[in-house]
Amino acid sequence: MSDSNQQSAAADLLRSPVDAVHDEMGATFAPFGGWQMPVSYAGVVAEHTAVRETVGLFDVSHLGKAIVRGPGAAEFVNSALTNDLGRIAPGQAQYTLCCNETGGVVDDLIAYYVGPDEIFLVPNAANTAAVVAALSAAAPAGITVTDLHREFGVLAVQGPRSAEVLADLGLPADMDYMAFTDAQWSDVDGAVPVRVCRTGYTGEHGYELIPRWADAERLFRALRGAVEARGGQVAGLGARDTLRTEMGYPLHGHELSPGISPLQARCGWAVGWSKPQFTGRDALLREKQDGPARRLWGLKAVGRGVPRADLAVHALGPDETVAGEIGRCTSGTFSPTLKVGIALALLDASAGVAAGDRVSVDVRGRSLVCEVVAPPLVPSHTR
Repeated sequence: MSDSNQQSAAADLLRSPVDAVHDEMGATFAPFGGWQMPVSYAGVVAEHTAVRETVGLFDVSHLGKAIVRGPGAAEFVNSALTNDLGRIAPGQAQYTLCCNETGGVVDDLIAYYVGPDEIFLVPNAANTAAVVAALSAAAPAGITVTDLHREFGVLAVQGPRSAEVLADLGLPADMDYMAFTDAQWSDVDGAVPVRVCRTGYTGEHGYELIPRWADAERLFRALRGAVEARGGQVAGLGARDTLRTEMGYPLHGHELSPGISPLQARCGWAVGWSKPQFTGRDALLREKQDGPARRLWGLKAVGRGVPRADLAVHALGPDETVAGEIGRCTSGTFSPTLKVGIALALLDASAGVAAGDRVSVDVRGRSLVCEVVAPPLVPSHTR
């Protein structure tokens, strides 16, 4: 691509409300889901380590936002998405999936139960329009589905000291995992409404804050000061990816897609199997009864090397001779926590793979021996 074409493509990308701060900090950028997003500032390993050991701050305002309103909005959403909203109450959030009729995943998202007549949704950036379209097409009279993608920012404070950071800003932090509350943060310029959620995508104790778009930069600057005062760092999408891969958290387009079902991705726990209705229910029930043809596993390199997405995974014979292909990596990276290469991979159920087995990943024609691990690859500290 020529320089002029690259500049044109960059100009077409959407920008975060915090974009000016990222520029000031000298962030490296990359396109993601149609947005220009910061990949790193001080380096992925340092930012990853800050989240695991102290606290990190992410701008994830590229994430979608939508609201479903009207009489019986919660019942409608419950009839469309996989998880059972009846398990939670107002002030709680839930991980759920928007599936197609064949059981594939249009998107995975968080549903915030505001009340029986209002559900707030946070889907992935690239899939927001598809989720809104699917729900709008199914919505009965009186229920509206509104895309609010650029009405709100999303700022994530993650790590062992995340509660201290929120307390430093006078924001509520003492809440259960997957709970949320609407609060206000004040500075010399006045009060800012913000939704505070005990959620995250890193495997650490953390929060996601949802301010209005126009207030996101002010709040981010204040959070940055508090995070750095607590020994933490601002972190980019590079660290977000290494953190979530260590946890085995799926990324749409990799571990989830219209061709990859919740059961294959180990997300069956996010399906309300006893519900009478949700899109894809019949197909998923059949797959559950028959057993998924493939399943997501973690891989941890035994030797030196880093497995990457879309590399072939092969069985190993008793003497560790490479045998037939049994699946493919969906994500792969170097783990700053484990200090080895790791991957997530969809492996054929017929291969009979179990935790502790060894397999081979074909890295540019070289066999990289990996141990099979049931995710997560590192302990979770979300609760």
